[in-house]
Amino acid sequence: MSDHLILRIIAKMFIPFILLFALYVQFHGDYGPGGGFQAGVIFASALILYTLIFGLKTAMRVVSPTALRILAASGVLLYGGTGVACMVRGGNFLNYSMLSDTPLAGQHLGIFLIELGVGTTVFAVMVMLFYAFSGRKGPEV
Repeated sequence: MSDHLILRIIAKMFIPFILLFALYVQFHGDYGPGGGFQAGVIFASALILYTLIFGLKTAMRVVSPTALRILAASGVLLYGGTGVACMVRGGNFLNYSMLSDTPLAGQHLGIFLIELGVGTTVFAVMVMLFYAFSGRKGPEV
């Protein structure tokens, strides 16, 4: 892959913009289209592009499978923990109004935390699946 200089340069130029767009989709999710799932997939696509251009071993040094497992678990815990925090404060599971002094502030905080948990989990699982399938050898033709 070292002979594909143009692909490497273009990828290095585009990956930061893909990541920036993923962050925009993540943080704009409670005000318009987008949110955690879409942002997680876009974020994962940036790492998948990096893997396709620079190789699987290089990508695994950037984001290791262990880090991906921790991120996936952290996202699920953030999602569930938000619901449990609502219950501890006297509401129902995922009743965001209980997370703050005012219901509107609680709604914004709850949606933000839920979407962040979903985005983190989706990113990690998508990349783990890609790593798992890209490391396999196909049948010899």
